[in-house]
Amino acid sequence: MKKTLFILGCYVLAMTACASPEERAAALKQAETTKDTAGNGPATTASAADITAGEQLIAKNDCIGCHNKDNKIIGPAYVDIAAKYPLNEENVNHLVEKVISGGKGVWGEIPMTPHDALNKDDVKKMVTYILSVKK
Repeated sequence: MKKTLFILGCYVLAMTACASPEERAAALKQAETTKDTAGNGPATTASAADITAGEQLIAKNDCIGCHNKDNKIIGPAYVDIAAKYPLNEENVNHLVEKVISGGKGVWGEIPMTPHDALNKDDVKKMVTYILSVKK
């Protein structure tokens, strides 16, 4: 995310330095549109209660067999997931579906098993907790 924003910022700076006022405005507008449509849309605020509930639900389920807050085990660490996916509604919904359906490929070839028996609202709290974890 930081790399993307840095590159985007350099692009905008380069475009505005060599452009007419109209072209500068267009470049700035394009940068804002790109930022909002890249899966990194407006941040979502999560309640402390949902974050705490998510952490407790993770402890009660089989997540800790493959994941850890700070270190990769079989699956990625929560801090790495949070670094890749900012806390916003689009990312929460995407990851809720990924947890429920399972899958592989994003973090390696070892698949995450489906967790289709979990309640979607509970998974949403778990994902919200994961995306709130910071290094």
